[in-house]
Amino acid sequence: MCAEVDAMEQARSQAASGLGKAGFVRRGFARGWFTLTVAFALHVFDEATTEFLNVYNPTVTAIRARWGWFPMPTFGYREWLVGLIAAVLLCLLLTPFAAWNARWLRPLAWFYALIMFFNGVGHTLFTILGHTVATVTFPRPAPGFYSSPFLFVGSVWLMRELVKTGAGLRRAAA
Repeated sequence: MCAEVDAMEQARSQAASGLGKAGFVRRGFARGWFTLTVAFALHVFDEATTEFLNVYNPTVTAIRARWGWFPMPTFGYREWLVGLIAAVLLCLLLTPFAAWNARWLRPLAWFYALIMFFNGVGHTLFTILGHTVATVTFPRPAPGFYSSPFLFVGSVWLMRELVKTGAGLRRAAA
């Protein structure tokens, strides 16, 4: 009886500490998070080398001319690139928290996955159309198109892991 109680106490302690069998750290949704972050970094490189801002800034300006309330800013190349590199580095720094399945990171992870999924959809759609708005056309493919499949894969993988690890959190809370 005492051995059973000790085993139950050890299992409860491992669950509370985030350790699995044999003391291995659970991976939470880290693989999906890291994969999407690598895809994001590749996408930043793709956009930076295919003159994305030459399409983005005129698109924002044209939309603002039509709807003055449109909230998206225009960027200079340096500030845009530095901001995206900082975002990629922040996502890399958050990977251990994804491995620990941090509850506070889960809503941000869903937002991240959805934004990147629709980012990939946008680049693919604009490649098909050959323009963003009527006045902003470009030779196909759209800037950032080549890395879009990686955004799709990374975002779907992250969403799948969030669903899978979320079920474990619900069972643990019950």
